[in-house]
Amino acid sequence: MELIQKAASLPAEPGVYLFKDALGTILYVGMSTSLRNRVKSYFLESSWVDAKTGSLMREIADLDYIVVDNEREALALENILIKQYKPKFNVLLRDDKTYPYIRYTAFEKYPRVYVTRRLIKDGSIYFGPFFPHSLAYRIVHFIHKTFRIPSCTVDLTRKHPRPCLQYYIHRCHGPCVPGLTTDEKYAEAARDTKLFLEGRRRDLILSLETRMMEASDTERFEQAAAYRDLLHTLSEIEERQKIAAAQGDDIDVLAWHAEPPLVAVNLFHLRGGRVVDRRDFYWEDLAEFEPAEFLSSLLKQLYLDAAYLPRAIHVPMDFEGREILEDILTERGTHLEPPRSRVEILMPQRGAKHAFLELVEKNARHSFEQRFRVLKPGSKAIVEALEQALGLPEPPRRIESFDISHLQGSDTVASMVVWEDGRMKKSDYRKFIVRGEWGNDDFASMKETVERRYRRLQEEKKPFPGLILIDGGIGQLHAAATALEKLEVINQPVASIAKQEEIIYVLGQEDQPIRLEHHSPILHLIQQIRDETHRFAVGFHRQRRAKRTIQTGLENIPGIGPRTAQKLLRNFGSLAQLRSASAEQIAKVVPKGLAERIVAQLAASNTPESNKN
Repeated sequence: MELIQKAASLPAEPGVYLFKDALGTILYVGMSTSLRNRVKSYFLESSWVDAKTGSLMREIADLDYIVVDNEREALALENILIKQYKPKFNVLLRDDKTYPYIRYTAFEKYPRVYVTRRLIKDGSIYFGPFFPHSLAYRIVHFIHKTFRIPSCTVDLTRKHPRPCLQYYIHRCHGPCVPGLTTDEKYAEAARDTKLFLEGRRRDLILSLETRMMEASDTERFEQAAAYRDLLHTLSEIEERQKIAAAQGDDIDVLAWHAEPPLVAVNLFHLRGGRVVDRRDFYWEDLAEFEPAEFLSSLLKQLYLDAAYLPRAIHVPMDFEGREILEDILTERGTHLEPPRSRVEILMPQRGAKHAFLELVEKNARHSFEQRFRVLKPGSKAIVEALEQALGLPEPPRRIESFDISHLQGSDTVASMVVWEDGRMKKSDYRKFIVRGEWGNDDFASMKETVERRYRRLQEEKKPFPGLILIDGGIGQLHAAATALEKLEVINQPVASIAKQEEIIYVLGQEDQPIRLEHHSPILHLIQQIRDETHRFAVGFHRQRRAKRTIQTGLENIPGIGPRTAQKLLRNFGSLAQLRSASAEQIAKVVPKGLAERIVAQLAASNTPESNKN
């Protein structure tokens, strides 16, 4: 059946249609209140004036469809299928970073809290999202300080000889070391943390008041005072939140700047009448940019699965299906916290709201220039972006990077280069001759190198870097982590970048690898540091290998020093080529008498008897 006939036979009901190529790959997913009318319209020549539609129609070999009951279901299903199949001709939200959540590891005997940007089904409970992103880190810091629940990556299923610094500065109960705390005491702190994160602060306050009175009645006055101070802190938080909730609007404002195929989007969040955060998105391949379709697809992907919805979303233009999307978001909003009686998508035309929309457009234009033309943001901006991208506790002022170099397991060396305050700090570069006989085992070599480096820092009582970067994949990352664990170094940020794929792994988040856009300044920075580390390691390895080659072949010949040896190897390429050369050929480089001695010495050193020795 011809495609146009198949389109004419579709039902005139709401649903989702899927265009496929000759291999069955889904090219485009769309929705309509009438499948027949919408799909037939693609086959009208008048619609081909749209470059995107023309390109799509040239690749379509088949189509499929799914009938649903109403427009709402069609819109929701369309969003699900776009995220599932990532069709070539749909606008995709390429930046998959989300706002930070706080992860509470309820499945562990000793639950911990972490800041994360990805939600996975591992038995943890997630709270959020939080914006600005720093709010999540401030809350986790408050939990460390108040409830003493840690965020470390230590294996708590086995015993450790001594706790880390966090225990001594009263930021952790120390469950890693037997005898420092009890299961009951830790469980109580974990329950309090969960109540706090769930927003059940009144229940937490009542529980703390009861415990405070019990401690006072049994004359445990120090513990009673600790409960009293915690109650005071929680009461202050309650009051501040009540004030913030009573002020201003709760609005998201979205705008873009497009020079196809490049597009930059800015999304500003206003809470309590103030801008609390902004989010940037970038596309590099939208050759056929259709603003209304782009906006519709973007809003669906942003908000249909969001854990938080604003009261209103301000956008530059209207689009098809806006009312349906408003209804779906409103319905979802009634089940969220805080509940929404109505979520509106508005296009401000005048006044302060229109002026702010223009401001967001101006910022989008600035983001476009920064990403696609300048590509060199300041060091402060880039480390802040690095902090967000890798989920680090703070912007890294200093990064130390490691790499291993060898030739089939021989002459193994390692390098360490340093990036500090926006530039490479060559005075702090370090070379390591790997002492262990590890052969091709890069993991063991990395473990030895990292252990030597940071054991020395411990002995010299010097500060550790904001980030340790490893050239390699998960294996090298875990080797470095094993070395740090042996030194009892805890909560040290460590990441690795895998070659070719350019995937970044962060210690403690290995199941959530980070893929940055190839235009990203953050990726450029990490690649720059990685490439410099590799260059430094390879250079040192070649020096070692050349020195060994010279020593094993030429050092015993009278009249030959290091410079002459280098000159000979430069001219003949290798010791083997030099050994096969005649005295006349060598005499073109060095004096004739010395050339004859070289030929005789190399011939003698190549006899079976000399090789045995």
